[in-house]
Amino acid sequence: MKLIDKVYINGEFVKPDGTERMDIINPSTEELIGQVLLGNETDTRKAIAAAKEAFKTFSRTSIKERGLMLQRIHDAILSRAADLNQACMEEYGATAKAAEFRTQISADSFLLAKEAMEAFEFTRHIGKAKVVFEPLGVAAAITPWNANNSQIAIKVATAISAGCTIVVKASEFSSIQTQILAECFHDAGLPAGVVNIVYGLGTSVGAELSRNPDIAMISFTGSANTAKVIQHSAIDTMKRVVLELGGKSANIILDDADYTKAIPRAVTSAFGNHGQMCIAGSRLLVPEHRLDEVKELIKVAVENTKVGYPWENDTFIGPLMNENQYKRVQRYIKIGMEEGADLVIGGEGHPEGLEKGYFVKPTVFANVNRDMTIAREEIFGPVLSILTYRTEEEAVEIANDTEYGLGAYISSSNIEKANRIASQLVAGTVLINDGIFEMRAPYGGFKQSGIGREGGIYGLEEYLEPKTIMSSN
Repeated sequence: MKLIDKVYINGEFVKPDGTERMDIINPSTEELIGQVLLGNETDTRKAIAAAKEAFKTFSRTSIKERGLMLQRIHDAILSRAADLNQACMEEYGATAKAAEFRTQISADSFLLAKEAMEAFEFTRHIGKAKVVFEPLGVAAAITPWNANNSQIAIKVATAISAGCTIVVKASEFSSIQTQILAECFHDAGLPAGVVNIVYGLGTSVGAELSRNPDIAMISFTGSANTAKVIQHSAIDTMKRVVLELGGKSANIILDDADYTKAIPRAVTSAFGNHGQMCIAGSRLLVPEHRLDEVKELIKVAVENTKVGYPWENDTFIGPLMNENQYKRVQRYIKIGMEEGADLVIGGEGHPEGLEKGYFVKPTVFANVNRDMTIAREEIFGPVLSILTYRTEEEAVEIANDTEYGLGAYISSSNIEKANRIASQLVAGTVLINDGIFEMRAPYGGFKQSGIGREGGIYGLEEYLEPKTIMSSN
């Protein structure tokens, strides 16, 4: 059993002041695989103090110096790839392929940050003024369990590239993965205090980061409700906040699309990461007259999508994160049936042969109207709602009829038309057909899906403040 009993502060692994322990459960087997000793407000203040002291010199490092640090972290993560992959499978339930992909993304984030930093104009001249972009100060990163490694990596990499020091509060449910990353940062030989990591609850560690006057900005990924609490706490000290929040992304299949490709792709976009991703295409919008065809194609696609143990090579959907998440998704499936949606495939309970572990049946509902709970609330599990439209204008209206605005998907054989529709969607990212994410591009949402952006130079700017200097000469 893995025991994590130290936090990482000022370049050292130290025993926390906090005394609360939390069990770490393997979601595939429901077995106890570890414990983490949680930090508290005192530990958080120590981490902030270390970051504040380190900022005095780190903020003056050169682009070359920070580039070398970013390269060393990249190399350190790759050297621990096998450990990170295993931890992601055991602690989170990620499939083997997904775990490997996440580790690669985590490592690549540091090279992408290096690239953005080297291309960024930190000094510019506008008329008679010189504008200098300076690091904000001490940043705080609060990250979720569904994308632990990559979210820590993106936030830490961007902070370093900007010349900021950082305190990380990762999800307590991801402590084994976070511990390995902490060891990677340590092995990379960063100056003491540049990166600090405290395990703990949002009500203690997260709250201290949100209100502490020595934190200049908070980069948070998680739920909108938690983000609102963070914003309220950050107001008194006028912190900058970057919030990447939930979503209820629409996937519009136009009449001219190739449905034999679009429907399996829709299942993938909805059920990727076991449905536990904020940009999941959880609302499928199809022409009304093609609903029967879509239902048959959906059944085949879901039947060909394996739910299984993470270590089995052909598994696409593994277990949900924990028992609470399992119960949450079961509740939404029940609500869908009670509100009158037609169950196409799936339903309540465990898949056959997977009664142990937090596995759910991938579930699809048809004849869903936009007022149903399953069409409006983020479920965060493999549940897909099919809504119908009669005109493309109605499809856009339905897609935008949500409090969220993180992502959207479009399938069409007419790229010009697809781009025209994309321009009408209130979403931070739109993927057309087989479009894939570009990590250098800005990522974030409209409305209650967030504030600010991550990725490339757009993410870098969030950690910088422009200073205008003018002289008489």
